[in-house]
Amino acid sequence: MTYPKSLLSSEYDSCPLQTWTPQLTKIVSTIGPTSEQFDVMQDLVRCGVRIMRLNFSHATVEEVELRVKNLRMCQGRHGAFSSSDNGEDDKNVRGILLDTRGPEIRMGKLQNDHSGHETIKLEAGNSITLHMDDHWAGSGSTKTDLFIDYPKLHKVLAPGSKVLLDDGAIILTVTTVHDNDDDNTSSSEPSHITCTIDNTGELRSRAGVNLPGAETDLPAMSQKDRIDILYGMTKDVDYIAPSFVQSAQHVREIREYVQQCANELNIEVIPLIISKIESMSALKHFDEILKESDGIMVARGDLGVEIPIQQVTNAQKEMVAACNRAGKPVIVATQMLESMAKNPRPTRAEVSDVTNAVYDGADAVMTSGETAKGKYPVETVKMMNEIILSAEKFREVRPDLVGTGHGLFEFGNEIENDDDKSLSDRASVAKAAVTAASNRHAKAILVLAGTRCVLPRLVSAYRPDVPIVVFSPTAKMARQLMIYRGVHPVAGKLRDVPMQQRPTMAIKYAKEMGFIQKGDDVVVVGMETDIEMEEFATMRVTVVK
Repeated sequence: MTYPKSLLSSEYDSCPLQTWTPQLTKIVSTIGPTSEQFDVMQDLVRCGVRIMRLNFSHATVEEVELRVKNLRMCQGRHGAFSSSDNGEDDKNVRGILLDTRGPEIRMGKLQNDHSGHETIKLEAGNSITLHMDDHWAGSGSTKTDLFIDYPKLHKVLAPGSKVLLDDGAIILTVTTVHDNDDDNTSSSEPSHITCTIDNTGELRSRAGVNLPGAETDLPAMSQKDRIDILYGMTKDVDYIAPSFVQSAQHVREIREYVQQCANELNIEVIPLIISKIESMSALKHFDEILKESDGIMVARGDLGVEIPIQQVTNAQKEMVAACNRAGKPVIVATQMLESMAKNPRPTRAEVSDVTNAVYDGADAVMTSGETAKGKYPVETVKMMNEIILSAEKFREVRPDLVGTGHGLFEFGNEIENDDDKSLSDRASVAKAAVTAASNRHAKAILVLAGTRCVLPRLVSAYRPDVPIVVFSPTAKMARQLMIYRGVHPVAGKLRDVPMQQRPTMAIKYAKEMGFIQKGDDVVVVGMETDIEMEEFATMRVTVVK
């Protein structure tokens, strides 16, 4: 489908000299069958997609290859209007996020389901037995007996526990747990669980199983996850979003494996780990998970099955606030504009959902099926960008109604108590830059980033209401900065520019790209290294000539 240029105006404009004030909150979009072709993906990039999500629960190798190739071919605004000759470095710095399937609990195949499309009907009030032994794995599930592929199911459930099948479409209540593993038990019958069916519904083969409130000993990664992560790193993915993380130890195991893959592939910069929070167990251990992670995804789909649905919004607000205090990026995901999979306009409730995620302080909001398999992928991204812009403008003019977010004071208090003196020093510089930008009503903060790109992340954590244009030394670091609120990375521009000329050249490039224009106030900040290899901060507040 070809879209008119007027629809794409949020990211692309034919006049590079026009002032461009991009949205601060980023968009992560799942790419699928309806959006994987180059022409549609280019339109999505021009409408504001900053990070492409690859869902490895469904994507094949061939589909991933196509999507990565097409994203890399897309032309970003900076590349289109750049006057430098750095080539590929600044053509497109959109990031790629690999979303794993994760370790799962599933029901077995239905008896006599040779086509894979058969269903059984479970009737409310009837009794049903859950089995974990090989006999039922082989014979198949029926409307009175289901095989569940978690051998320790009887160890984590008790009478009154709920078992949710197929994302909660059917709910079971445990009545009796028959634990025959105990040596004192004379029964030779395998352990099993008897449940009552709470509601009538149809069930397919291999439906997912959720155990709200139960703490399982599932591994951090399935074997498929390990294969997918290694493969994804050969494609130079920028972020890994592991599914069903339950503890800080899970995050450590995943990071250890990612580092092993990096050593094997001779990769210097490993992907950032964005832990998905989608279970009661993850919520219980959230603070520890956040500490070990590079960022968080509030995965409201499974979370809304695992905890009472009326508590999901409360959990979202708490998690976003905690991430803001820690200075780590947070993505709010799932069903944000779900109705646009079929309709050209969202519901009012969906608009409120995206708006409130922006007000809460999310670094990014995400589309799923809307852009992966929906009828209106480009319209969805354009609408999401318009909602973000409206919310950010309203917060700017009516902070009394919205609040100022959780950045400046909460993050400042946390970082001042950090044991890492180098980090707290950089945070002081970042805070000074944001304060100066606010006092001078600057149009942008330009950050001259070092090799580790720590300073721009800290500037973002203080939540300025203007774009943070980051001049990154490499395209890889630029892509990994894309997830941070307000950060607009530019790769390679100042690579060969002498230190004393960098502020002037940064202003020149920011002006060319439309972030600033003559007469604007601008803040330029950076960390430099002198001839004795000592680091020092530089900050300049000036008027654009």
